[in-house]
Amino acid sequence: MLRCIMVLLAWLISGTLALGAESDSAKDFASAMEPVMANLRTAASYARTGNIALAQMEIEEAAAAWKQLATHTPPPHSPYAAVALTQFLGRGGERLVGVAHALDGGDIVAAGRELLQLRQSFHDLRRRSGLYDLADCVFETAPAMDKLRVAATHYGEHPAPAQAEDTIASASAFRDRLQRCNDWARADVAETSEFRRLIDGAIASSSEISHAAMAGDGPLVHRYLIELQSYAQLLDFRFG
Repeated sequence: MLRCIMVLLAWLISGTLALGAESDSAKDFASAMEPVMANLRTAASYARTGNIALAQMEIEEAAAAWKQLATHTPPPHSPYAAVALTQFLGRGGERLVGVAHALDGGDIVAAGRELLQLRQSFHDLRRRSGLYDLADCVFETAPAMDKLRVAATHYGEHPAPAQAEDTIASASAFRDRLQRCNDWARADVAETSEFRRLIDGAIASSSEISHAAMAGDGPLVHRYLIELQSYAQLLDFRFG
């Protein structure tokens, strides 16, 4: 009996150590990726507003860091499969070259598209590896915001009851996404004034745009749409 207990304890300890190593590995790679992802978000913001030179500087920094990441070999118990990680880093390096070429040619649309696909590939890698946090949640709010933008724009052009219903439904879906991200925020992030201002403001505005649509107030719907787009961009820029 004593021998069985000792074997069981050894198995439990080894499992705990393996999980700890997996967690540390995930944190190490995530920490290395954080400044790169910040570069990509900043570059996308600059490209969107036509500041090509500043976007190029961000991409140069990201490319330099990416070369270091490309030498990363996942240790034992890493949540990232070696093949998947190698493919991600290789394809990501190619996309960075594509972004640089697009910016050199002044094609901010192509640059933005490549940047979005590169960011998407990182979140896809994390999801396939069983990882998820606030940044993933914020990134995933974009499709809901796009649907709300389309619905609210159509409502402004044709303020009919059917368009109001689309706007209300889209606003509700976006608000649900925002609330989910609020729930995913770590305590040290959730309590910061910046996060509270952005997430609470976005949630409140997503309710107000619904009320404006129900009231048939097209100009107010448009105003709240602009406000929500600003909140969405700032949330993505700071926490995506």
